[in-house]
Amino acid sequence: MTPFKAPKKWLGALDAEVAARLLATAADVALVIDGRGVVRDVAFGSDDLAGALGGAAAWPGRPWTETVTVESRPKVESLLRESAAPAPSRWRQVNHPVPGVADVPVIYAAVDLQRDGRVIAVGRDLRAVAVLQQRLVDAQQAIERDYWRLRHAETRYRLLFQTAAEGVLVVDAASLKVVEANPAASRMLGEAARRLVGRVLPDALGAAEGRALEAMLAAARAAGRAEAIRIRGPGADADLAVSASLFRQDDASLFLVRLLPAAAVQAAALPEARARLLEVVEQAPDAVVVTDADGRVLSANRAFRDLAQLATDEQARGESLDRWLGRPGVDLSVLLSNLRQHGAVRLFATTLRGEVGATAEVEISAVAVQNAEQRCFGFSIRDVGRRLSPDPRAGRDLPRSVEQLTELVGRVALKDLVREATDLIERLCIEAALDLTGDNRASAAEMLGLSRQSLYVKLRRYGLGDLASDVDGG
Repeated sequence: MTPFKAPKKWLGALDAEVAARLLATAADVALVIDGRGVVRDVAFGSDDLAGALGGAAAWPGRPWTETVTVESRPKVESLLRESAAPAPSRWRQVNHPVPGVADVPVIYAAVDLQRDGRVIAVGRDLRAVAVLQQRLVDAQQAIERDYWRLRHAETRYRLLFQTAAEGVLVVDAASLKVVEANPAASRMLGEAARRLVGRVLPDALGAAEGRALEAMLAAARAAGRAEAIRIRGPGADADLAVSASLFRQDDASLFLVRLLPAAAVQAAALPEARARLLEVVEQAPDAVVVTDADGRVLSANRAFRDLAQLATDEQARGESLDRWLGRPGVDLSVLLSNLRQHGAVRLFATTLRGEVGATAEVEISAVAVQNAEQRCFGFSIRDVGRRLSPDPRAGRDLPRSVEQLTELVGRVALKDLVREATDLIERLCIEAALDLTGDNRASAAEMLGLSRQSLYVKLRRYGLGDLASDVDGG
């Protein structure tokens, strides 16, 4: 602290009221302490602090040490002792307890003004500083946790990198120099790891292999990933399959280059005939879907995506096949029950609904497959809408036979089937009556127990006879 040079000259005329206002304005809180350490008066320059110290109005008459926490009492006693010294007392932080909330931190300095034991203690609110300090501590702890998390992740990465049987190289995309190499890569390339790091990777191979590798890395740089190529490694007893992918780290582009014996890659690959079969299934005009034992889609080909009006395979994966079948909760249950009992279903007629409202008449054949310990079901779905007769309800035509009527089972509700059956029987009876009467409508109406007007209505309904001719049919 630097004191005034001439306080008596410029401040000597100050009275008690002015001094009190000065203290209340300059400090967040000011205390008047008597020679026994008892608070005699309190002034607040901050209403916010006065509200936070709700019990401060009861401080007068109580020892100052009783208004602070236990660990702050030695600091209050030191402030009172130091106030009598010629030099100003040091600022000390004390905490005032407030029931139900956190302690309120205040930093105090004490001055003995009258040399008779009375002390003025001025304080500054430290709550904002305490909040900042707590945020700093929380940030430091978060940084420490992240640091150790990164250390553990790096340790796991290093362990995996060093023990992997697959050769792995990290290569700078600009210079093609090896940044890191694991022991497996060193063995495959016939170089010690410390000698391999820093070398241009194509130079570690033969001329032809180096050019092929450069072309592959160029493709990876352009597309982000490149398919494996087969090269002859200088330190390998057999050909190597080399693939690469591009990634960025610290504003630098790097290649992750993988090395595997070509024989191992070939053994792991699907046989050519099986791969062709999968390609045929994907391109087939009939929809093919594979589900788990509960009917949830595992994979689907392009034809199913077209029928279901889906953009990608991911939109179907994990969804129940029941979502697209004609009768929710019925068709899939019937199919799954038959698959579990008989292992196969053939020509199950239903409809398939698209995501945006399109429907198609389909036939489903399905088979149960035991794949290792998991059972799955394969569904072949064929759109048969073009070969089916039009829906009778779309026009005035009715089914011509019982066989046509039974074809509607599964696609039409029962009440509609009963109505269709009634209409079919009625039409067949009218046709028989007209045949028996030689197309005499008056006699046919009498035979059927109908009035001629009712018969004409039904003839028009079913489109029977030439209604433009004589209405009596004579």
